Amino acid sequence: MTIPLQFSFTSNVSVSLTPQQHIETILRKKANSLNMRGENPRNYVLKVCGREEYLLGDHPLIQFLYIQETLSRDGVPQVMTVCIDNIALGSEVQYYSLPERTRLSSDQSNTIRKKKNYESSWKIEKNYSCVVQSVGGLNVDPGRPVEVVCQAGIYHGGKPLCEPRKTRVAVVTMEGEAQWNVILQFPIKVCNVPRMARLCFVIYEVSKAKNKWKGNKDTINRLAWANTMVFDYKDQLRTDGVTLYMWTHVADGTQGDDLLLHPLGTVVSNPNTESCAALQVRFSNYDCQHPILFPKPESVKAYADQLENEADDVVGTLSEDIENLRATAEKDPMYEMHEQEKKNIWASREYFRVSAPELLPKLLSCVEWTERAEVARVVRMLATWPLLRVESALELLDYAYADAAVRSFAVKCLAKISDEDLLLYLLQLVQALKHESYLMCDLSVFLLQRAFENMNIGHYLFWHLRSEMHVPSVSVRFGLVLEAYCRGCQDHINSLMRQISCLDKLKWANQCIRKKKEITKARAALRQHLEEQHCMETLSDFVSPLIPSLVCKKIKPEGCRVMDSKMRPLLLEFENVDPTGSDIRIILKVGDDLRQDMFTLQMLRIMDRLWKNAGYDFRLNPYNCISMEYAVGMIEVVDEAETVANIQKQFARFNATSVISRVNLFQWLRKKNPTEESFNKAVEEFTMSCAGYCVATYVLGIADRHPDNIMIKESGQLFHIDFGHFLGHFKKKYGVKREFVPFVLTHGFIHVINKGQRGGNNDLLDFKIFRELCETAFKILRKHGHLILSLFSMMISTGLPELSSEKDLQYLRQTLVMDLSEEKAIEHFRLKFDQAVTSSWTASVNWAFHNMDKNN
Repeated sequence: MTIPLQFSFTSNVSVSLTPQQHIETILRKKANSLNMRGENPRNYVLKVCGREEYLLGDHPLIQFLYIQETLSRDGVPQVMTVCIDNIALGSEVQYYSLPERTRLSSDQSNTIRKKKNYESSWKIEKNYSCVVQSVGGLNVDPGRPVEVVCQAGIYHGGKPLCEPRKTRVAVVTMEGEAQWNVILQFPIKVCNVPRMARLCFVIYEVSKAKNKWKGNKDTINRLAWANTMVFDYKDQLRTDGVTLYMWTHVADGTQGDDLLLHPLGTVVSNPNTESCAALQVRFSNYDCQHPILFPKPESVKAYADQLENEADDVVGTLSEDIENLRATAEKDPMYEMHEQEKKNIWASREYFRVSAPELLPKLLSCVEWTERAEVARVVRMLATWPLLRVESALELLDYAYADAAVRSFAVKCLAKISDEDLLLYLLQLVQALKHESYLMCDLSVFLLQRAFENMNIGHYLFWHLRSEMHVPSVSVRFGLVLEAYCRGCQDHINSLMRQISCLDKLKWANQCIRKKKEITKARAALRQHLEEQHCMETLSDFVSPLIPSLVCKKIKPEGCRVMDSKMRPLLLEFENVDPTGSDIRIILKVGDDLRQDMFTLQMLRIMDRLWKNAGYDFRLNPYNCISMEYAVGMIEVVDEAETVANIQKQFARFNATSVISRVNLFQWLRKKNPTEESFNKAVEEFTMSCAGYCVATYVLGIADRHPDNIMIKESGQLFHIDFGHFLGHFKKKYGVKREFVPFVLTHGFIHVINKGQRGGNNDLLDFKIFRELCETAFKILRKHGHLILSLFSMMISTGLPELSSEKDLQYLRQTLVMDLSEEKAIEHFRLKFDQAVTSSWTASVNWAFHNMDKNN
């Protein structure tokens, strides 16, 4: 539908038309219909109805995201012509730039080098060492004797560079202090310590085991940890004394794995200095009278040039095995290579540079970072390495790649990423900031620059950063980036502040209604609060935090209500500032952490992209969701959709057993789509979307699937909501798993797919097509398994309880069966598919119990 103000019509147009060509068609029809003189199409632009969004540029209509998403949701795109002279650009359309950075080192480092009063760390042949002096402020029970040990290790990219060292046992005093004054000397020379190495400490309690003769062992209880960089931001080796304010694993928000040390944790000291343990450490100066600096990049490259003639000729001797090496390098990121495989792949780096540059991440995982010669070769190699695709570059921003040259190269590869792709991966890029060793880095500059150039990117960058400002370990870093954005794009501040004011007012309303136990009283109280003058004034004329192209004119209290669930979310309705647009409906959740939902929906969006790039549209509906601050966020309302539970109840004599009937969904779709054409189309929508979500939920291990978190649109499109559990963290009741099937495929779903036909599920043509669609969807995702694993790996630092270490990624590796051939992988998936079909009754019974429990 095209609506140029008061003249509107609906027409079929070619998706290959450009916006300008479509405007010409509109104006021609308008002139003919109203018998008026034709207008110059150059004076108009196409605007999306109901949104502050314009279709600009000489591109086919189908390439615009709004057109794609609307068609994917079985909608009709609605646009209107707007005279350019009537568009109020205001002062927001501005471009800002940041000064170009040539290297990581600061001006202070360059000053030291110019004076030539420094020593190169590469000339220090002594072993790296430090003195662990004491710790204070330990939170231990003063009523019993406590013995503690301090252990330390040197890490790079999460991997140990040498064996750790630890102090002797020390007794904790009544004041929570322990003394050591012990020198810890590590089995690595200073000259071989890489630039981005970090020194990790942990204080743990040793509880002596009783009856050791029975085989009982001493138990270890981690009390506190801290990390610090070996070199500071000026490239200078730390040789002074320092107080490290320590973290507990709960305070940091990440649990890590079973290791004592926490190398993936922050290198920032705990800002809550009054209530945390404080470790006193003194670093050695190795008898040097001057500062010790890591060699500057120019010196590193010069050293690599000297080594060029010494390069081993392994490539020639391995020419027969090069394909085997490539096959090894192409295995998933979690595949553990043997030491000889690593050496051979590293020796064949020139082959990979020329023939397989996308395998750079695997090649870099073969580098021995304790050998300065290899480190120098990495710097030299990256200078001539071809730029990588976005998907491969993202992997290099993971925690495993700590080297500054590597991370700078990754950012360089992202330089030409489209705004659309940047928004798609922005969640991971913000998390990647946590893996940076210093506050000033290429990634921060890149994100800020793109945010300045596109306010849509700036909008989401702002909220992604602000949503984690409550986390002490990142509050300084994220706060500085937020401040830099607000200072550099001051015209956006008013809009963002308006959104924050609205959020505060809505949180206040939510807090007020929570005091009402009865849902009817809570709903009445909500409407009363929203109708108050201060609420009406605040909740007006603001950009939707959820979708910034939507502008809310005012709150509509009569359309708002309290939803009947534990945390009392609010369903809010706003009048659209654009009279041609429909009302804006949003769900506000207070008390629920929406970060996992947001991440899962992003992964569904990426899967949808992968499938579409391969020529398949599985009709996914990854609705919008945004986390805004601690346990506060917004969710998009999907109109004309019902939960499966509500559909079952509409056709049931008894609510509790309604899910047992296989015909309910079929009859509901028949009722909503009365013509044969519309019904067949609805079944096709259901089949495609069901296939997509079956595969997606299986691969991601999305749990807690019941009829209240699976919805169906009247058009037949099925979609899942509420993603509180994933990666196989299935809910249990009385210690027993409540879910036994790989994915939800009930006999009611199968009945719709088969268009109500009776007979064996596997014999009907429609079901065979459905099975083939599922297999195709699985093969496509498995082909991009590296990307999926990498994106999850980048999210380990979020502190999500179900994604806290590499161990959680093993579930993805198992569902994608990355270690099998494609033929074997499909056989494996077919077994899972058959299990879902033959056990469909299990899901139905579980759903019956769910409805019974909810109704009671």
